[in-house]
Amino acid sequence: MDILSTLVGESGFRGLAWSNLVMFVVGGVLIYLAIRKSYEPLLLIPIGFGTILANLPRAMLAVYESPAAMVGGPAPPLLQLVYDAGIRTEFLPPVIFLGVGALTDFRPLLARPITFLLGAAAQLGVFVAAVGANSLLGFTSGEAASIGIIGGADGPTTIYLTSILAPHLLGPVAVAAYSYMALVPILQPPVLRLLTTRAERAIDMPQATPVSPAALVIFPIITTGVATLAVPSCGPLVGMLMFGNLLRESGVTERLSRAAGGTVIDVATIFLGVTIGATMDGPAFLTPRTLSILVLGAFAFTFSTAAGVLLAKALNLVLPRSQRLNPCIGAAGVSAVPMAARVVQDFVSEETNGKVNLLMAAMGPNVAGVIGTAIAAGVFLALLG
Repeated sequence: MDILSTLVGESGFRGLAWSNLVMFVVGGVLIYLAIRKSYEPLLLIPIGFGTILANLPRAMLAVYESPAAMVGGPAPPLLQLVYDAGIRTEFLPPVIFLGVGALTDFRPLLARPITFLLGAAAQLGVFVAAVGANSLLGFTSGEAASIGIIGGADGPTTIYLTSILAPHLLGPVAVAAYSYMALVPILQPPVLRLLTTRAERAIDMPQATPVSPAALVIFPIITTGVATLAVPSCGPLVGMLMFGNLLRESGVTERLSRAAGGTVIDVATIFLGVTIGATMDGPAFLTPRTLSILVLGAFAFTFSTAAGVLLAKALNLVLPRSQRLNPCIGAAGVSAVPMAARVVQDFVSEETNGKVNLLMAAMGPNVAGVIGTAIAAGVFLALLG
């Protein structure tokens, strides 16, 4: 009887609270969206399962802002070790950027350099949301920057910045970032429909000029140097992104490129996702601030989409008629690669009965947005870090 009494006393069932049960539902919804709707499955499944793990009482699987040595218990919690070694040290997000660089083709951007501007314009929502969160809703500067960066729709960048400036908000900020990345097909078309006319949606952009192999090799080197000299704090992200891309384009490091874009990024994504999910224990997550973060994140993302479209419309006022841009590609300036570009393609194709194909044109601002969001994070770190 003593043994049975001890087992019952140590059971996690006795520690279950309503907040744990709610978070089980949240984790289940994330997993459902990943499996049934194919919304960012590589990330939402680890985050969703990590959320369930974090809310199992006495399982020692939750992650806390304090280092493992301060959490207590007979041994450091498993995922706390991953958090301390991979996120607190700012290690995993740049590793993921290395893989992203190895998987990214910058030819559409180099073929139309003007689309750099659309990727930059799409970062406007990041700064507008950050200012609003700080001045109107009372978030600290670091918290506001972490919320604003959601507008860039770049999960690793959001996690990187938040882990430095507002680690206590890592769970809700990461979930908001990846949720809006997954919801690009739902959130962007209404903005495109509102801000463009039928005539603008029908603008067909000619084939871009081919890009030389030399330009593809020089681009990551020059970009790393210029961006890091201008904003040194963006170096870890931009540097790893461009190093991965150099491995891809050099033509002599196929094994390294394949590893960076395969095994390395996959392992990093698994540990990053499940650890982020494990930060979402019920009492810490279920607060009014979480709801305000989700609302501000949606605003930032929508504003970033609109800014890219509006800049494309403004550029058409000064560009020759033969070089006009289809304003819809401005929406792809957010960093959700390649989903935002595909959404633009699907939207325009549907609106023009398949007559206009913009996928490659939209990939230009899309990959520019990855660089732009990393630089925006660097600016926040330079000002607040």
